Amino acid sequence: LLAGIWAELLGVERVGRHDNFFELGGHSLLAVQMMERLRRLSLGVEVRTVFAKPMLADLAASLGSHREVAVPANPITEHSTAITPQMLPLIDLTQPEIDRIVSTVPGGVGNIQDIYGLSPLQDGILFHHLLATQGDPYLLMSQMAFAERGVLDRYLAAVQQVVDRHDILRTAFVWEGLSSPAQVVWRKAALDVLEVELEGCDGSGADELRRRFDPRQYRLDLGRAPLMRFVIAREPGSGRWLLLVLQHHLIGDHTTAEVMHAEVRAVLQERAHELAAPQPFRNLVAQARLGIDAKAHEAFFREMLADIDEPTLPFGLSEVYGDGRGSREARRMLPQALNDRLRHQARRLGVSLASLCHLAWAQVVALSSGREQVVFGTVLFGRMHAGAGADRAMGLFMNTLPLRLDLDETGVEESVRIAHARLAELLSHEHASLALAQRCSDIAAPAPLFSALLNYRHNTPAMAGEGTSDVLSGMEWLGDEERTNYPLTLSVDDFGQELGLTADAVEPISADRICGYMQRALEQLVDALEQAPDRPVRELDILPAEERSYLLEELNRTEADYPSDLCVHALFEAQVRRAPDAVALVFEEQSISYGALNADANRLAHHLIGLGVRPDQPVAICVERSPAMVVGLLAILKAGGAYVPLDPAYPSERLRQLLDDAGPRLLLCDAAGRAALGAEAIADLSAVDLDAAMPAWADQSADDPDPHALGLTA
Repeated sequence: LLAGIWAELLGVERVGRHDNFFELGGHSLLAVQMMERLRRLSLGVEVRTVFAKPMLADLAASLGSHREVAVPANPITEHSTAITPQMLPLIDLTQPEIDRIVSTVPGGVGNIQDIYGLSPLQDGILFHHLLATQGDPYLLMSQMAFAERGVLDRYLAAVQQVVDRHDILRTAFVWEGLSSPAQVVWRKAALDVLEVELEGCDGSGADELRRRFDPRQYRLDLGRAPLMRFVIAREPGSGRWLLLVLQHHLIGDHTTAEVMHAEVRAVLQERAHELAAPQPFRNLVAQARLGIDAKAHEAFFREMLADIDEPTLPFGLSEVYGDGRGSREARRMLPQALNDRLRHQARRLGVSLASLCHLAWAQVVALSSGREQVVFGTVLFGRMHAGAGADRAMGLFMNTLPLRLDLDETGVEESVRIAHARLAELLSHEHASLALAQRCSDIAAPAPLFSALLNYRHNTPAMAGEGTSDVLSGMEWLGDEERTNYPLTLSVDDFGQELGLTADAVEPISADRICGYMQRALEQLVDALEQAPDRPVRELDILPAEERSYLLEELNRTEADYPSDLCVHALFEAQVRRAPDAVALVFEEQSISYGALNADANRLAHHLIGLGVRPDQPVAICVERSPAMVVGLLAILKAGGAYVPLDPAYPSERLRQLLDDAGPRLLLCDAAGRAALGAEAIADLSAVDLDAAMPAWADQSADDPDPHALGLTA
């Protein structure tokens, strides 16, 4: 039975008892479809078993070992005249809270089909919506063009039929006045269509629509279903009609978009009767709330993250509460030869291609954060434990959870197997809360656990490119845009026989360079798997040849003509003569000009000369970073001395060793320097206090010392 399912899903004629699901080309999306077909035959299996025992005979022996969570029935009917707490098995609300919800719904109780809690990722996305003061990082935008208004109207009517079918598309969110947020399924929710005028706009009509409804400034009312807005406009200078769609991530993910496109197509082709019965999103909420308990999730993440005490922040990017502002996107397709080699190695090792990509991304994160133990977010499919019909259900099933990988002396092939095993373990906890996972590390709030994401997604061609059916002629897909609150995201787009990369990075990090790093890491990984599988994974390079040349050669071409017969302080004095009023030094709120800084240094220099400083005589300076430090260094040089820098942050014993080695007779210091050195070390030195309230050199000349008089010239 299982062999027959594999043959159909994987497109192979024969399947042997020792064949491996992943060696035959299986992946997570096909695993969900396999589990759904087994579920129809009352043969349950845990998702971790699919990954841990991918051989046909082993997996077949495990069938029937898993039981689905029983989803409680929904007692609310069309005839209900009131809703009570006992009628809401998937959320705990008081009667006043329920009444508050009812008051937000047009039509009241009669228009409420269901009320339940949020999934873990919905909780997080709602948090970021409320955190944003302008725009919304999780408002998705897409655009289409239609040859004429009639085609557009038929498309909108088809979308309304799909909305009528699916609970999640008729869902609103309520949180004000509640102990926990709730999602409310309306029985009827009409599309929100806004027609605008574009006459007189400067440039492309599609660009103008994007500008007017940019999610960086625009927000949806989450309390009104459906959480979609359709903006239509006649394109200036043509008969075409433009459509911009704004949809909130709370009600959908990548698979939802594909299912929606397919159902709209079916309605337009008058095949709506062929569509399978829609699956309610409450099934997912039930799995998340009633499945694995929080203690099991916590034990798993503590084992993975308990010793992680520093955030993993590639390029130092630490802001994880952004709204997408300043982010730029770059896309590229990987060379076909690289795609083929990667797929061959994944099948050879009996692992998913996603495992190889996660390991490559881990090395990019490791080298850009300076860490070997790296943690990054991985976007999980979320449909492994989502109940019956999860492969075709609409809604936000995906979840973001941390994955920890160690980039150390472990060989590349073994590291791939470890990555595959960790992903399999993580899938068993795909509905855990990210907040819970983060609390299991040793990183104190509010510091983030990670700031980079990897999203491995299985794609099918966009609606416009799927065919040339007459019913869909006159429609053109113009593109889409999605963002997250994270400053660095890489999506690996698996098109079946091709691989693409999409990077989103906040400025000044180049998204195109991120794609280049990932491509290089994948090339290095497959080279090692083919030629040196025991090579330590930490040795994988991520720098493309052209960038390595740029960093090591171009940026280091620092040759410059300068007067080599002049000392540093003489060059400084020349700059003083050129621009005495220009700012030379900034410290906290204080700015000092070249002229003022030079005058202070000259007064101190004359004082040092009076104390007997001679050419090349060592003079110690032990002060905190401040303008006084710069004045002291310049003064020592101007007096002809050689400065001996002592950092007051160093241990006292180390500072005294430096003093013994250098043998200075004079010390410039401040309070911090005196405390660091100690009274005993200072006793044998002549000390000059740079933080004195009335310095002894205040009345000295502000003119540059004469180098000839000091014997500093040939």
